[in-house]
Amino acid sequence: MPDNGSVTNIMIERLRKNFSDDPTAKIVQNAVSNGHLIDVALDRDLVQTMDSSFSIKLDEWSVTNQKSSGRCWLFAALNLFRPGAMKKMNIKEFEFSQSHIHFWDKFERSNCFLESIIDLGKESVEDRTVHFLLSDPIGDGGQWNMAMNLIRKHGLVPKSAYPESTSSSATRWMNSSLRDLLRSSASELRKMISDGSSLSEVRSKKEDRIADVWRLLCMHLGTPPESFDWQWRDKDGDFHRKGVMTPIEFVSEFVDIDWDNFVCLVHDPRNEMYKTYTVDRLQNVAGGPPVMYLNIPIEEMKRITMEMLEQGTPVWMGCDVGKQMHRKRGLWDARLYDLQSLYGFEFGMDKKNRLEYGQTVMTHAMLFTGVDIVDGSPRRWRVENSWGAKDSGEKGFYTMNDSWFDDYMFEIAAPRDLLNQKMASGLESEPVILPAWDPMGSLARANES
Repeated sequence: MPDNGSVTNIMIERLRKNFSDDPTAKIVQNAVSNGHLIDVALDRDLVQTMDSSFSIKLDEWSVTNQKSSGRCWLFAALNLFRPGAMKKMNIKEFEFSQSHIHFWDKFERSNCFLESIIDLGKESVEDRTVHFLLSDPIGDGGQWNMAMNLIRKHGLVPKSAYPESTSSSATRWMNSSLRDLLRSSASELRKMISDGSSLSEVRSKKEDRIADVWRLLCMHLGTPPESFDWQWRDKDGDFHRKGVMTPIEFVSEFVDIDWDNFVCLVHDPRNEMYKTYTVDRLQNVAGGPPVMYLNIPIEEMKRITMEMLEQGTPVWMGCDVGKQMHRKRGLWDARLYDLQSLYGFEFGMDKKNRLEYGQTVMTHAMLFTGVDIVDGSPRRWRVENSWGAKDSGEKGFYTMNDSWFDDYMFEIAAPRDLLNQKMASGLESEPVILPAWDPMGSLARANES
């Protein structure tokens, strides 16, 4: 019989015999089938050598908790702003309202989605971009630039002025209803376009549906305040009163980082270095500045991250969080789990291949708050996560070996004045537009955790 690539009985018999005759395979089979893979594969030598001390450590605060939501990018951004606000108010603990900025992201992004639907209204529903947009009209994820777009337009408030709701802490059902509403709206708008309605008529219908979005969000999250009364007692016992403030005034008063001067730096080995890139349709505020990345070598990303930490500024970052991670111990290392020795074969892809073949993408945003530097080079990094303090590292803080930075770190936000001349020149280049489904847009597609 000719070889047609099918699995044969002879092949199966050979595989059975080879596995049965391998004593190591039988031992591993017993261990893995009766236990958890992460416990069996965890490299004991690595665990014993991973110290959680750092030559530079900035954090003296407790971690936040995004709970059952994908708001990591917003938590990381607001966590970056927290230390300065706490210092200015002379208080030990403080949180900006993550729910407030989350409301405005949902509202603005719904409008942005429907604007894209209108813009692509004459394309087939099977067009890849249209299909991609409809596959997930609204998620919890986002990017640094998207967070800044929201803060620039809608400001910030303290958590006490707009506290968490059940739906902000567990977004699944709210998101499900919102997706249904947005897909229904998309269907109506596309039919109007197909029937020859004018742009003004289509936009009028869109505004009716945006009113429904507002109603849904207010029911789930609460109505965002136009202003609030702000007063506090500091850690020395002194009382302070600012009175009535707007969200924009609150940003101006209590955010001491020049976030408008920050740029996004990525390490994407698929694409040319020192060039700028953007992702098609990656936006949450219609008419706002686009998400833009400058692609740089990983060593340059490390240098800038170290310089920011040395200057006393935590660093917003994006990575592939779940790879080679032990959540309870709070550890990352590129070889934390020795799967090659356990299985007896190699997986064989580098970072570029893993991006190209869908094995790695940005999935989570966090904050670097420390680094251990030896002879001018980083040995390990300290990370503030937003998964709470229980069963999550050392009260929510994690240790990342530098090998993991090489393989699974993708992005940081940094001030322009830390860029060298080559980077500054590259930042002026015309951005290459990556398709909407490109891996560099994956952090914005993260949903409830």
